[in-house]
Parts: sequence; structure tokens; C-alpha cells
Amino acid sequence: MKKRLIGLICTACLLLGMASPAALAADADTRLETIRVLGILSGNESGDLMLSSPVSRAEFAKMMAAASAYKDSVGKGYGVSLFADVKSGHWAGEYIKLAVEQGWFTGYVDGTFRPDNSITLEEGCTALLRLLGYDSGNLVGTFPDAQLAKAASVGLLDDVSAGRGQILTRQDCVILFYNLLTAPTSGNMVYGTTLGYSVTGGEVDYSALVSADLKGPYVAESGGSVTLPFTESGATVYRDGSSSSLSEVKQYDVYYYNTNLHTVWVYSDRVTGTLTAVSPNRVSPASVTVGGVSYSLGTSGVVYKLSSKGGFPEGASVTFLLGMNGEVVEVLSAQDSQGIYYGVIQSAQQQASTASTGSASAGVQTQVKVACSDGIVRTFYQAGSKSFAAGRLVSVSTDQTGTSIKTLSEKTLEGSFSSDGTRFAGYALSDKIEILDTDEGGVYMKLYPSRLAGTKLKSSDVRYYTLDENGAIDRLILKEATGDTLDYAYVTSANSVTEGMNISGSYTYLQNGESRTISGSTVYSVTVGGAALLYDGGAFKTFKQLKSVKLTDLTDTYAVSGNQKYQIAENVQVLLKGGNGKIYTTSLSEINSSDYTLTGWYDSFGLSAGGRIRILVAS
Repeated sequence: MKKRLIGLICTACLLLGMASPAALAADADTRLETIRVLGILSGNESGDLMLSSPVSRAEFAKMMAAASAYKDSVGKGYGVSLFADVKSGHWAGEYIKLAVEQGWFTGYVDGTFRPDNSITLEEGCTALLRLLGYDSGNLVGTFPDAQLAKAASVGLLDDVSAGRGQILTRQDCVILFYNLLTAPTSGNMVYGTTLGYSVTGGEVDYSALVSADLKGPYVAESGGSVTLPFTESGATVYRDGSSSSLSEVKQYDVYYYNTNLHTVWVYSDRVTGTLTAVSPNRVSPASVTVGGVSYSLGTSGVVYKLSSKGGFPEGASVTFLLGMNGEVVEVLSAQDSQGIYYGVIQSAQQQASTASTGSASAGVQTQVKVACSDGIVRTFYQAGSKSFAAGRLVSVSTDQTGTSIKTLSEKTLEGSFSSDGTRFAGYALSDKIEILDTDEGGVYMKLYPSRLAGTKLKSSDVRYYTLDENGAIDRLILKEATGDTLDYAYVTSANSVTEGMNISGSYTYLQNGESRTISGSTVYSVTVGGAALLYDGGAFKTFKQLKSVKLTDLTDTYAVSGNQKYQIAENVQVLLKGGNGKIYTTSLSEINSSDYTLTGWYDSFGLSAGGRIRILVAS
């Protein structure tokens, strides 16, 4: 669970051989998010950026204001009536006034500005060159050739698809304004740096921009309620680094937001155990220790609560809510955080519990990470030393007396899910149902009832379940029922060599864009194509070949082969096989059944809820 800043930064895919379409798309995403966070481009109330729409002269003036040193001092009031068609009440009056005063724009000889006219490439480049400080003395030739030539020489036109005389779209403006930030001014300075932005190697530091306008941390209230300064519809939400929605936010989740990006980041990490030390002292605490592990304090509120004026003495059973960098942002008493959790062990290790002077004597605690049925991995500390194996089914109780972790015997159930995913094996499913698929090593995947709708589970598929006060299933922990907990890869080469009595094998595979090789004295029954990777105790054990099928049609959720329909796994790996024989990672949106020959690889292991396309290859 690599959570922390994953949701904040778009990282480039790892590819083979040469840049692929996926790499180009990542660059475009970075540019778009940069322009959004700077407020140069914003969407409508639904968050739609309308990238294919044309841009008017008035809109371009507003974008220029947001990309200038005047970004925080313009647009607050009405401008004056500078032009016959721009009255003082015009929505863009202030922006147009600024653009004309700064010499970026001029009006027409008939006394109009024509704010609603779509702006052309040469008009936009002329205005941006003036913003950079270039005047007629820096140009050679006549309009528009001189302006376009200069714009190209300073990098404004890099990757811009619009040509001379063509109208600029909002997508064109994303690239133009990004290039503006990295372009040299007439004084030979990088323009973005004159605004205080960090520009290195021709790229704007996006993570620094996000952090600068990031608000938080905040703690979700009862029912997972969050307070945002923008409309929730159209907001982008990441929870623990994965795409999510605000409906998934739980009470006591920690969240941050960026208004310009219309984005929310949510974190569910928390630690429960006995508070053993506060450092350096209770007057001005900076960190706390639970089970021998130290956590820094990240908010003034939690600093106060853990000071001598707070109500959390050493030896108290507490729950710490952790922020995006693992710092403590809130502390809850055992009374507030008490409860019982069910899940599987991720890891367990014994640690010395060193208490500060005046507290209980030092001892040993066991740090246990549990993937709970709600999909959250929680860290618990239990007094004493006890061995817990990864993958073990447990319950965890927390209250004023401390934390108690108990192993559970399996509680099986078999039957069918209704087609609408509301019932299973004769029981109704609670509206708050928590479903987890797990394997013997502790790997887990959170599921929703729709994932299992219409499927029949064997008793061996169900490890544990609980019922609520109404007799409905509210927790369901499965054992390798879906195949979603497995790792999948595309084997690009599989070779075995026999030399006398010695046999060796070498296997190269592509997994999530990264090429890896396994070689040694073991030979595996796998050929070039899709495969599942099986592990034992965290170490690679063997390959399991997937079954291939030629596909005739493709949608976002289904693949079709003749009359047979296959559901596509949510995390399907899509590969593009080029004419040069090299393989690149790409996405579903980049391929189709008309221009490519498609092969799907699906798990055929007899899993009750398996049979999904895990690898898709387009040739």
C-alpha cells in the first residue's frame, strides 16, 4: 500500500525500448494539471474542462491575467467601458482592461474589442510574446510570420497542434500556457521563475504547485462528512492513493483538498495502542511513541492534546490518525475509537516498549498490521509478545483496557449472490456490507457486492462472515474467490536449456510497464503470453498460464469473442505490440477492434468469481 503522495504526483510509466503513447499521455496530463492548479484553466460546475471548445479573446485575456504577476489582484470588480462592446459590467472587463493597459492586446480601429470572437494561433502568440517582453524590435518580418517564427524559436509552439489562421481550443491553450511558463523572457529569464514557480529542465515542479495550494489536514466527521469550498460533483477523489469517491470517506479519515484542482486526497492510516512516551517533553511535545515506534506531530491541535494541558497521559490506550506523510494529525481516546475489527494479518513484529521516566516499566509489544474488512490497513499494538503469521484471520478489540488480537476459526458459507447483488446464501446484505477477498499470504482486495452479483461461491471461498442486529451479512471475508488478489504479467520470453544433467530456465515478463527476469535451475510450465505469478511466503513460487482468446469487439467493461462475452478486470494491463516486435504499455482508450488485432488473456483456474480479462494485447 504505497499511499502517501501517490495521488499528488503523476509519474511516468516505465516502458521498454522507446517512448510509447502512454508516455506522451502522461506528459499531457502533467501539463493539464499544472495549468489547472495555477487557475489558468478551470472547468464548469460539473468539472468538465471542455478541452475541445474554442477560446474567445475575452477568455484568453483572463487566462493571461492568471498566468501573470497580476493573478491575485485582478477580476475582483468591474472595469471601465474601454470599448463599445465591453461595458463596465462585462464579466471580463477587468481582465481586458489589464491586457490592454499592459500592451498584451489592442482593440480594433472601429473602437471595439470583439471579446466573443474566437482567438487564432497568431493572435494568441502575439499576446504571449508581449507578455514575455518581446516587441517589434525583437521580430524579423511581417505579421503573422514574424510572430509565429519568434513563438517557435522560444518554444511556445512546442507540441501545439493548431496552425496558422486556425482557432485555438482550450486544449491548445493548455500547451501554449505551459510552454509560456518554461519559455525565456526578453531578459533571458525563465518566465515561470519570475512568478516564483520552480522550473527545472524545462518542466514546472507540479508537486510544489500542489503543495503550495493544498489545504488540510482535516478530519472527516460522523458519517464521513467532509467540508469543501467547491461543489462535490465533478470533484476528483483519491483515497489512500487510489481513485475513489466522497461516498467512500469514513468517519475519522484524514483529508486534504486543492480548490483549483477540484481534487480531494483522503487517508485512512491510523495507529492504535498504548501511549508510552511524549518527546521531548510535555511542555512542547514534538513526537509520540507507541509500541517503540515514534510518530511526529503534525498539527497544533494534536500538540495541545498531548501536552501537559491535554487529557492523554502515558499508559493511555489511544488511536492516532495519520496524515499524508505519516504524521499524527489527531488523537482519539479509547472511548471514542473503541470497536471490534475483523481482517487478515499483513505483518507482525515484536518491539521493545520503552517508557519515559515516571511511567510503567519497559516491556515488549507486538506491532500488528491488519487488513480490515472495510479495506483499511490498521496498525495495532498489543502488550506482550505473540506470534502472528501473515494471512491469519483475526479479530481486534480496542477499548479502555487496551488492544486484544485473537485468531479466528473459519466460519464458512456457500450459496449464490442475487443478480442485483443484494442477497447471498439466503441472507440479505447490509447496506454497509464490507467484503474482502484475501489469500493465504495476507494479500487482500476490497470488493463491492456488484463484483459478485450472479456468482455462486463454494464453502471454501468464504473464510468468515458476521451478521448485524437485523440478521443481514455486514462482513464477508473470502479466500481467493475472484483472482483479483493475484499478480498478472505478460511473459515476453520463456527459455529452458538442458546441458547434460543440468536444466536451467530463463523467463522475462512485463508487469505494469516494467520488465523483469527470473532465471535459475527451475523450469516453469509457461510460454509467451499472459500468466499469473504465485508466491509462497512473499517469495516467487511459480507461473500459472492464463488462457488466450481472440477478441472481435471491445468496450470499457467487456470484451467479445464471437458470441462469448468476457468481463474486463478493473486493473487490466493493456499492451501494444509494435511492428518492430517491441511491446509498450498503453490504455483501453487508445485501442479498438477496428485498427488492431486483439488478444485477451483471462484466468481459467476455476475461480468462482474469476474468468476476467487480465491482460489485453493489441497488435
